[in-house]
Parts: sequence; structure tokens; C-alpha cells
Amino acid sequence: MTFKPVHVIGGGLAGSEATWQIARAGVPVILHEMRRDGVRTDAHQTDGLAELVCSNSFRSDDWQYNAVGLLHAEMRRLDSIIMACGDAHQVPAGGALAVDRDGFSDAVTERLANHPLVTIVREEIDGIPPAEWDNVIIATGPLTSPKLAQAILDLTGEDSLSFFDAIAPIVHFDSIDMTKAWRQSRYDKEGPGGDAAAYINCPMDKDQYEAFIDALLAGPKSEFKAWENVPYFDGCLPIEVMTERGRETLRHGPMKPVGLTNAHQPEVKPYAVVQLRQDNALGTLWNMVGFQTKLKHGAQADIFRMIPGLEDAQFARLGGLHRNTFLNSPRLLDDQARLKADPRLRFAGQVTGVEGYVESAALGLLTGRLAAAERLGAPIVAPPPTTALGALVAHITGGHLDGGKHGFQPMNINYGLLPPMEAPKRTEDGQRMKNADRGRAKKRLMSERAVADLDRWLADAVPAAAE
Repeated sequence: MTFKPVHVIGGGLAGSEATWQIARAGVPVILHEMRRDGVRTDAHQTDGLAELVCSNSFRSDDWQYNAVGLLHAEMRRLDSIIMACGDAHQVPAGGALAVDRDGFSDAVTERLANHPLVTIVREEIDGIPPAEWDNVIIATGPLTSPKLAQAILDLTGEDSLSFFDAIAPIVHFDSIDMTKAWRQSRYDKEGPGGDAAAYINCPMDKDQYEAFIDALLAGPKSEFKAWENVPYFDGCLPIEVMTERGRETLRHGPMKPVGLTNAHQPEVKPYAVVQLRQDNALGTLWNMVGFQTKLKHGAQADIFRMIPGLEDAQFARLGGLHRNTFLNSPRLLDDQARLKADPRLRFAGQVTGVEGYVESAALGLLTGRLAAAERLGAPIVAPPPTTALGALVAHITGGHLDGGKHGFQPMNINYGLLPPMEAPKRTEDGQRMKNADRGRAKKRLMSERAVADLDRWLADAVPAAAE
């Protein structure tokens, strides 16, 4: 049987994942990506599919006690191309899954380009897709082209909701002074690759920290245009914005010293610590964890070289700022992630109001399966809200407190989106559990329930892949 193709607009993580899921179900798919020779966005540097424009981390890989790790586990169960290529190109990152960004993007691009049911078209879609495209996924991400964004807004009658994402700098490893810095993961925790020393740590004493804060506050920042009066997403605040909220904010956030011991001076507890995480497989590039910034480039280099160990730092990339646009999804999308005003259009990724690489790819995975099932004549429902995948869909399509009428903001996956469970009060030997232990036990129970419920959903509701 020959099926009409499904069209996917956008070759980021969500669009790439959606394309893969559709093709795996035996349905032809056309992937439209605007980046090509000579054409880029404000944040992208290549024309590769699934390019990582900010961090190279998919965050925690602990499926039992971390909601992001649970989302990893669920996506692996559903044959996620993003997770498969991430696992194949991981670099050390403690308890997190971080990837070599170039190797990862190259792998996703190659697998999609070589799939017989995938056609990649390098072109910009600058308006509502033509009527003959009867099954479309729009996964244009945080940098949706202005013309397409305006066309969507005109169709929905909504105002644009936007915020700014900031990008962290990347440092060349051989410019880091390892006589001052040392290798260690927080609490020596091993990651998926087994490395318990996955981060480079740069210590500061109190005077160094105070001088650094002064420099951040005084440094010149990128200014917004009048039309760019939009908020930041709290999960990706520039460090200078965090600093403006209080001089100790960084020391209790990305620069917290807990769980770390200075290998050069173990008897001296650092007042603050800057961490760097490996950014590529060769270990030649390291990104500054949590150091998203809107500082102007000249000031960045000077201020970041105040950090012990980075006095001679050479930067492969300095930080930056880009605008992010997303829909008021609780008002505009149905429970199949379709636009109520035009149900042939589904939305996936950050444009729906999820935040984070993994969350964006997860929405691509689900919309891809939903679109493929619709084309196959076997409609399915989203996974139950007891799963991480189902909880994300529930949040953006109806889980917001007031239905998205006011203040709908992007959301990372977290256990608060899943229906709660009662934590045990006592251990197996009858001892009363501490609150912290009860919290961990509750997370594990919720994770085990999620995986079991996803497996049942997968067995009962999802058409088998054609391959």
C-alpha cells in the first residue's frame, strides 16, 4: 500500500525524531529544513540535523530518581533516534548524558538521509502549509522564522509569547590551567559512561568570588530592542541576571561548592566553584556549566579569565542570546497536539512550550507516532499521564492551572507533572524513614510505575514499526 507522505517542518531535535518515528512506522515522510548553504539562524552554526545550539548535555540519566532520566528511559523503549545517537556519541559528564555535539548531529543526519522513506528538502516554509498537505508536523523550535510565526499567529488569533534563551561559552581544554583546576564529579557520582571525574572544577575564595560578581554586574550587556521586551525562561537565566537577584545566587546555583574537594588543597573548602563539562568526544572542548550569558563578547573573555584556572582561557565559542517563541498550547492544541483551528497541523518541540533538548525530542517522538498512526488508519492516544511522555503532553494540552489563559510558560519534565504516589513511611526492616529517603523512595515508585504503564501502552496502542 502506498501512503501519502507526512510533512515535517524543522530539522531540529523534535523534527528529526518525528521524522524517524514516522518512517519507522512505514509511512513516507518529507522533512523540510531551512538551513542550507549560506542560510543559517541566529543560533545555528551548521546545516546538520539535530544541531545542539546551547549545552551538549541531555541532563541526568538516572531513570529511577530523576524525571529527565525517566524520560530518557521511556524514549529508549520507543526506539528514539535522538537517544540512540546520544548514547553512541556520549562524552563523560558525571551522572548526566552529554554528547559530542558534532558526532551526534552527523549521526542523526546520516541515519535520516539514508532511510528509504525519508526525503530531506532544504527550503524555508514561510507560511501555513498548502491544503494538499493533510498531515503536517511543525517543529520549528525556538527560532521559528518570522513569516511562519506570524502566519500561525494570524491563524490562531493569539499574540506571540516569547522569551530569551542564553548560550554558555565553550573553552579549549589545553588553555585550562590544571595546576589550579581539578577533575571531579559532584559527590564523585558516576555517569552512564562510568566516569566519576567528568567535570573540570575551578575554585574561588571569597575575595575572588566577590570581585567576579562585581565584574559581572558592571560588565556591558547586550541590549534589547523595544519590540524585544520579553521575559527569560527561569531554567536558562543568564548568569548576570541571576547575579542581579542577589550576590549569593550563583554560589547557591551553578557555582555551588558542595560535593567537591579541591585536589590541590583538600584542606581548604572552596567558597565557590565554576564547573566545565566535556563538549566533544576528543575532550578538546569544554563548556562552562550554567554560564549562559548576555555579556558582550569583549567583556566575556576578560571577566571569565578572572576565574582561577581560566586566566589564559581560549574560547571556541563565546556566549550569546537568542529569542524563543512558543504557542499558548493549552488554548490552541488538542490532546493529539493538533491545532484546534486547523487539525491537519500538529506541533512538536519547544514551540509547544516544553523546554529542554530531551523534552523537545520527546514531543517529536509522540507527534511522529500520532501522525503515522493517523495515516495508517489506526489512531492512538498519547501515553497515560503516569508516564513522563504522557505528563508532558498533558501539561501543554490541558494541564496548566488556568487552561493557559494567563502566564503559560515553558516547562521541563519533573515529577510534579506526574500523578503523585504515597511514599512508604518505613523501611523493609521496620525502621521509620527520613523525609529525604521517603522522597527518593517516592520517585522510584513513580518511575517504576511510569515504565510499566508505558510498556502496557506500547503493547496495546501503538502500531508496530514496519522495519
